[in-house]
Amino acid sequence: MPDPGRFSNSFRHHARAILRLAGPLAVNNLVLAGMLLTNTIMAGRLGSEPLAGVAVGGSYYQIFWLFGLGILMSISPLAAHAYGAGRDKEVGQHFRQGLWLSQMLAVPLVGGLLCVVPVLTWFGTDPRAIPHAAGYVYAMCFGMPAMLAFLAHRYTSEGIGWTRPVMYTALIGLSVNFTGNWLFTRGSFGMPSLGATGCGIATALAYWSMLATMHLYQRRHAIYARFALFKRFERPNPASLREILALGLPIAGSVVSEGGLFAVAALLMSTLGTEIVAAHQIAINYATAMFMIPLSLHSATTIHVGHQAGRGDAAAARLAGWAGIAMCGIIMALSSLVILTARHGIAAAYTSDAEVRTLAAGLLLFVAIFQIPDGLQVGTAGALRGFKDAKVSMALNFASYWMIGFPAAWWFGIHMRVGPSGIWTGLSVGLFTCAVLLIWRYERTSRRALAAQSSSR
Repeated sequence: MPDPGRFSNSFRHHARAILRLAGPLAVNNLVLAGMLLTNTIMAGRLGSEPLAGVAVGGSYYQIFWLFGLGILMSISPLAAHAYGAGRDKEVGQHFRQGLWLSQMLAVPLVGGLLCVVPVLTWFGTDPRAIPHAAGYVYAMCFGMPAMLAFLAHRYTSEGIGWTRPVMYTALIGLSVNFTGNWLFTRGSFGMPSLGATGCGIATALAYWSMLATMHLYQRRHAIYARFALFKRFERPNPASLREILALGLPIAGSVVSEGGLFAVAALLMSTLGTEIVAAHQIAINYATAMFMIPLSLHSATTIHVGHQAGRGDAAAARLAGWAGIAMCGIIMALSSLVILTARHGIAAAYTSDAEVRTLAAGLLLFVAIFQIPDGLQVGTAGALRGFKDAKVSMALNFASYWMIGFPAAWWFGIHMRVGPSGIWTGLSVGLFTCAVLLIWRYERTSRRALAAQSSSR
């Protein structure tokens, strides 16, 4: 029978290790959310149409960005396993091949972004929002190659457990984004106000500043020397690229399944009018900001579980995963309480439009409802990725969001004409389902790894 005291000490040890890794990542994620917040507030001050344009354009952009993010996210567990096993050269190889892959991905992703106008027109988006959305997306295209290259740098650093530079680069990116919005969106120091397009320009410039900062940091800091990241030029290696893609494509499928559901929900909202889109953008923007903390714990859990698994300690890896999952659930429970008590004040901070404020406060109730399952599913996804379990997780994500969540959102919101609350009901159902299925999968996967290790001894 396991010793409860020893179990408790081990659990706390893993929780502290995950929190140390997650601290800088939380700053990074909150800063990225701060960029979206800055764009939303700046556009909101110009009126409901520019705000709707940023909401719809941002949702369209997110579908493509999430696909690239998901693929490159595989660099983190691959580097973590190599680092945990002491294979330093592999870390450098994953980094260099990840850089090649990032720019290969940029070409089709930018091509898809340039189709924004016909896609939104076909979807039935309010015509008043389409020009603003298109301007925002076109400007963001300029930043896509930089963001993807930054992700290759970032996930390599995360894989070796060095998360501090990610925080530095995010803070620089936020300052550039704020300055760019002040100049191009608001129109200051003689610059004309470019509206939603200005928000896109500001964010694209922020992405380039983040890449430059991270690149210089990794070139100069001694901690990266052993991995020889920049020691030699390396051509694309088909075998290495296949290894990244073998793990990255299922991760991308999982990420796009969830993020794509919220993006398509915004597009569904875009057929209901600019005021409803603006209210939805406020609710989803605040939900995204709160999601950044468990998302940082998700990444830290992947890293820590990967290190334990790379060392061959399945028991420690399993317990580390449960520690990460528990912390994500607790954080989101606290977030839910904040929303329930302050939703009207939150809505008022975004806009002075009384109608939009009232709608947003109502939608924030749905955010409060799904906070805990959202935290549990993202924490469990991070633990599973630490075990390099991606294919089944992708199938469970897809089933939860697109076979259950999306049909429910369409049925209640559009077919039954319930409106925004019907769409958000569907989103909540999808998240609850996903949390249950992923926890079930993690229990099976981690127990199987433990049994395999015991039988090999």
